[in-house]
Amino acid sequence: MTTEVQNRRPPGTPCLASLMAHRPDLARDFYGALFGWDFTPGPPQLGSYTLAEAGGLRVAGIGEGAPQADRPAVWTTVLATDDVDRAAESVRECGGTVGIGPLNAGEDGRLAIAVDPSGAVFGIWQGGRFGGADVTGVPGSVAWSELVTHDSALVGKFYEAVFGFGVDRAAGVDGGEDRAELTVDGRAVAGVHGVGRDLSPERGAHWMTGFAVADVAAAVRLASRLGGRVLSPPTAGPHGPTATVADPEGAVFSLVGRV
Repeated sequence: MTTEVQNRRPPGTPCLASLMAHRPDLARDFYGALFGWDFTPGPPQLGSYTLAEAGGLRVAGIGEGAPQADRPAVWTTVLATDDVDRAAESVRECGGTVGIGPLNAGEDGRLAIAVDPSGAVFGIWQGGRFGGADVTGVPGSVAWSELVTHDSALVGKFYEAVFGFGVDRAAGVDGGEDRAELTVDGRAVAGVHGVGRDLSPERGAHWMTGFAVADVAAAVRLASRLGGRVLSPPTAGPHGPTATVADPEGAVFSLVGRV
């Protein structure tokens, strides 16, 4: 019997950022030094999966992906649901696919990994004893999750149908960009950025995880010293100063300035 917890997220809300690395030990070294994370064991059914903590609060997860040499290391945005089986079926009905699960993680919860119609991978988590990250928006935790895709309107309809999101297109009006915000109970919980032909053919459509830091420029310098690569230097963004970085295995994430 599953035990409910207080940090269980409303359906559709990003509840965890999860890295599937080739060498989780090296990933823990990099992110531990960059964000000051400590690590504790995750659900035992997920093998060597560990939960990252900032100040004693759980903020992300790191595990070991499939051993294929050509498999990229990636950060995956995991969305909350009250019923992962129903959500997985809805994914299929709305033109997406389910690649893994749904599968049990003991009393901690139930998981599926899916792909939306634009090709972006995301997770679906039905929280039990583990509802997801304990905190967001503070340094060392997830600040913002954004889907980068060809067209925000088309894929936005998929997430609206599967998770019941509201879609607020006012986010892109001022800058003339193709942007939208996904909302739950009127509150923005994630973004969608349509970039058209500028979408990288190597990465394709993808969810981008942005981690909060107190000083973006300083975090970029530290990431470089730790073996990361700066893909875009700090610039002004809709959610604060932002830079894009790849870790030593190539997993891409962003740094977002938050105090």
